[in-house]
Amino acid sequence: MRFINNNKVSLLCAGLLFANSFLVSCDSENNGNSDAENTTAELSINLDANLQTMESFGASDAWQCNFIGRNWPLDKKNKIADLLFSKEVDADGNPKGIGLSLWRFNLGSGSAEQGDASDITDEWRRTECFTNDGVTYNMNKQAGQVWFMKAAKERGLEKLLAFANSAPVYLTQNGKAHASIKEFYNLKDGKWSELADFWTNSLDKLKTEHGLTIDYVSPFNEPQYEWDGSGQEGSPATNANVYSFVNVLSPKLQSKGLTSQIVVGETAAYEHLYKTVSGKENRSNQIDYFFGVNSAKNIAGLPNVKKTISGHSYWQAWPLTELVYSRQLAATRTQSVPGLSLWSSEYCVLESPGTAELPGGAGPGRDLGIQTALWTARIISTDIAVGGVSSWQWWTAISRGDYKDGLIHVDDGSSNGAGNADYCKNDGFVRDAKTLWALGNFSFFVKPGMVRVQIPSVDNATSVNGVMVTAYKDAATKKLVVVAVNVGKSAKAYKLNLSGGALTDNKLTPYTTSETLSLKKGTAVEASGFEIPAKSIVTYVGTYK
Repeated sequence: MRFINNNKVSLLCAGLLFANSFLVSCDSENNGNSDAENTTAELSINLDANLQTMESFGASDAWQCNFIGRNWPLDKKNKIADLLFSKEVDADGNPKGIGLSLWRFNLGSGSAEQGDASDITDEWRRTECFTNDGVTYNMNKQAGQVWFMKAAKERGLEKLLAFANSAPVYLTQNGKAHASIKEFYNLKDGKWSELADFWTNSLDKLKTEHGLTIDYVSPFNEPQYEWDGSGQEGSPATNANVYSFVNVLSPKLQSKGLTSQIVVGETAAYEHLYKTVSGKENRSNQIDYFFGVNSAKNIAGLPNVKKTISGHSYWQAWPLTELVYSRQLAATRTQSVPGLSLWSSEYCVLESPGTAELPGGAGPGRDLGIQTALWTARIISTDIAVGGVSSWQWWTAISRGDYKDGLIHVDDGSSNGAGNADYCKNDGFVRDAKTLWALGNFSFFVKPGMVRVQIPSVDNATSVNGVMVTAYKDAATKKLVVVAVNVGKSAKAYKLNLSGGALTDNKLTPYTTSETLSLKKGTAVEASGFEIPAKSIVTYVGTYK
């Protein structure tokens, strides 16, 4: 994720947006007020119409977890871990946390050991590295992040993913974890094999010394950016760079006996997946490049490569026509490749849609309330329902800044966040945001292996300013999960029409996130008539036979 201090949002051409503008109303003041909302609508769910199989919901440990995991009091670290990973409920049946199923571990590059010489001005955005020469490894490094990985696994986390923003500094062309060359990956000539050794040795030692098995490997992050500033680690990379490294890393993982699967993509926006972007010609159109049936660079047949492409949900989330249309294009291109799945692997608020949509109108200024949570839940629903993604991942799970980038925020009790290095380095207050619980409306209930099923009565592409609904089934346990996101100002009444099965007792149990509730379990409702409150996210759980 890259903070950009302007209001520029990637837009499709005006003609395409105009052609698609009939789909949605972008005026948030006009939603949820029609007379039709006073009637009871039919919610038709077809259990026999299978869509994508869901894989995970996740978040990242970058950048806060190393200091917090290493320095903070144990009770507060456990509180944070419970909020993120717990799959348990309290005595009243309320979830104790959001039960994430994937955790993104930032494999460090060594800028922390360089200190100020790294050129990374923010100490919190520097990372330690397990080795400084590729020969001797110190697995006591990144101790805070390792603590969180272990805490996640202890609470039942299903998958771990390791990603990197840069090659380790001993292998980079400029000796830094940020780039000074344009376009190409910041790596010394002829060092792909050594870079692959770093990855395989790090994964192997995480397993043997810490008992942590890394399920997915994502070596390149947002390669469309130049990453030539001092804000954070990063490097550009061409598609050819990615292809070269995957071809070296794949057999090394296999020969080492590691089961980790390589995931490519992590594009800075969806558009780099499905089209050739001007100025980024050799860093875009990645679906066709890596998985196209006729591509000479198709990597699908390589061992330890997952047939998945991942993109980030930034920049094409506003206006709403762009949100919908970009996901439609991504879905169409993904579905043109048999067996290819699409992930949304990173998001927090970077857009500037104005105060009608977000407190403060943009990303700066943290928001623990429902408005940012609804904004996020709408994007999750669109990514899943329109884009067809099978995994959805938030950016940084914990934030110490005054910004809308955290599920959990930490502060010193007197300010909303600060940039100085000592702020909350050793202790602080823990604040759970409604955005955490909004993600939990999906992540706590929609588990890996569940299948999204069709809702013929709801067109989520046209409902982004009203009520969006997705439904999921667990064929083994006969569980039905329905997640409704109502961004409108009025409640909406529904009656369930379930085909392909019969709902047990004709009841659903609601779990609500709103301005006053955080994934609160409610009294079971009759499926023949229930109401989705205004400005809320509600998950309905039932069983069928």
